[in-house]
Amino acid sequence: MASDPTDSPSTSTNLDQSFSDLEPPDLSLRGLMGHFGPGVILMMTGIGTSHLVTAPTAGGRFGYALLWCIPLAYIFKYYGFEMAFRFTNATGKSMIEAYSTAWKKWPLWYVLITTLIQCALGQAGRLIAAAAVLYYVGTESLGLPISLTAYGLVLALVSVTIILRGRYKAVEVSAKILAAILVLSTFAVYFAEPAPLSEMGHFFMVEIPDGSWLIIAAFLGLLPTGIDVSLQASEWGKAKKKGMSKIRDRMEEMGLAQSFDPFAPNRHDLAVDTSKLPANASEYCHRWFKIGIWDFRQGHVISFLLACIFVLLAAVWLYPSPVEGRAVMGEIAGIFTESLGPGMMTVFMVGAFAATFSTAFNYFDGWPRIVGACCRNLFHSTARLSGIDSDSITPEHRGTWSSEYNIYRATMFYSLVASVAIIAGLERPVFLVLVASALAAFVAPVIFYLNFWYCLTIIPKQDREFYPSTFARWFGWTSLVVFTAMTLISIYWTIWVPIMAG
Repeated sequence: MASDPTDSPSTSTNLDQSFSDLEPPDLSLRGLMGHFGPGVILMMTGIGTSHLVTAPTAGGRFGYALLWCIPLAYIFKYYGFEMAFRFTNATGKSMIEAYSTAWKKWPLWYVLITTLIQCALGQAGRLIAAAAVLYYVGTESLGLPISLTAYGLVLALVSVTIILRGRYKAVEVSAKILAAILVLSTFAVYFAEPAPLSEMGHFFMVEIPDGSWLIIAAFLGLLPTGIDVSLQASEWGKAKKKGMSKIRDRMEEMGLAQSFDPFAPNRHDLAVDTSKLPANASEYCHRWFKIGIWDFRQGHVISFLLACIFVLLAAVWLYPSPVEGRAVMGEIAGIFTESLGPGMMTVFMVGAFAATFSTAFNYFDGWPRIVGACCRNLFHSTARLSGIDSDSITPEHRGTWSSEYNIYRATMFYSLVASVAIIAGLERPVFLVLVASALAAFVAPVIFYLNFWYCLTIIPKQDREFYPSTFARWFGWTSLVVFTAMTLISIYWTIWVPIMAG
C-alpha cells in the first residue's frame, strides 16, 4: 500500500513553509475581546425585540409565572446554535453548503422560503421595535406628529443605505457601546430594587396562565434569538476569513482537502482531515475555533441574564399591566425612571434604541445573505457569480441579475418594502413582535436538526477537537426532542386551538 505523500520529510517541510504565514491568535482576555465577532453579532441580534418587548410583556402581564421559559429556551436551544459555529470552524464552509447535500436540496428550499417570509413578517417585528423607541421620544418629548410607520421607513432606509455603502463598521462599534450602557444600566436598576428571592422558584415551576401561549412561543422563538440566525452567523464566520475558513482554499489547492461542488454534492467533500495539517496550521485553526465557541458562549450567558432581569423588573414594577400600544417603550422606560430617577429615561432610550436598531440592522444584512447563499447552491448562474463582498464584485456581478450580489441586494429591498408595508397596515408593536417571535419558533426545530445532523455526519469522528463530545451528542439529541415537543405544543395552542374555536 502506497504511503501518504504528506508523511515524507520533504513534503512535511514544504507544508510547514506553505502555512508559515499563519499566526495563532492571542488567547489572553485582551486578545479575545479583540477577536470576538460573529458571536457578539448574534447576541446583538437577539438583544432587542425579545429582551426589550417580549420579556417585559411577559413580566407585566403574568408576573413571575413565565420565568421557567427562559432557562428552557437558552439551555435546550444551545446546541442548535453551537453546531453552526462548530461546523464552520471545522470545515471552513457555511452550513448552507452542507444543506445542499440533502436529497433534492430540500433544506435549501425550506430555508429559502421561510427566510423570504421572515424578511417580511419577521423584519416588521424587529423594525417596529426600533421605531417604537423613536415614536415615543418624538411624540412624548418633542410633540412631533410623525407616525410609527414613518419612523420605520426612515430606519429601514438608513440601514439599507449604510449596509450597501459598506459603512456599517462604525455603526456596529457604536451600537455595541450603547448596548453595553443598556446592559449596565439594567443591572443597576435591578440591584436597586431586586425581585424577592421567594419568587425565584418560578424558574423551576411550569405555569401556563390563560392567554400566555403566544408569549411562550415568542420566548421559544427569540430567546436568545431565532435559530435561523445560526445560519447567518455561519455565513458571517465564513466571510470573516479566520481559522479554517482562511486556509480552506489553500488546502484544496494543495490537495489536502476536496473541493466542493454544490451541483454534484458529496458531503464528504466538505470534511477536513486536520491530521494532515502541520502543527502551526492546526494550532491556528484550533485557537480560532476556541475563540468562536467562547465568543458565542459569553454572548449566550449575557443574553440569558438580561432576559431574566427584564422579566423580573417588569414583574416588580409593571405587573399587572397589559404592556401594549404604540407608547410601549415609554411604559417600559418607566421602570428605570421610577427606580433611579428621571435622568434614567434618557439612558434607557439611548440603550434601547441601540439594541433594537442593531437587531433590525443586522437582519437587513443577515436574511438577504442567506437568500443569496441558498441561490448560489441552487442555481448555476448564481454559483458562477458568487460573492457579495465589495472587494470581490466585478462589473459582471453588478450587471447580471442572477448574481449572488444582486440577489442579496434585491432581497434587501424586498425586506424593506414588505416590512414597512406590514407596519403600515398593523401599527401594533407588541403584537407584531410576538407574532414574529412565534414564527421564529415554528421554523427552529428543522434548523436545529440539520445543524446537529451535519456536524455529526461531516466532521470526522477522529477529530477530537472539532467533533461533538459524547455529552454534546447526548444532550444535543435530548435538547432537540424537548425543544421540538415544546414547539409543537405551542403551535397547537397558538394556532390550532384558536382556529377550531373560531
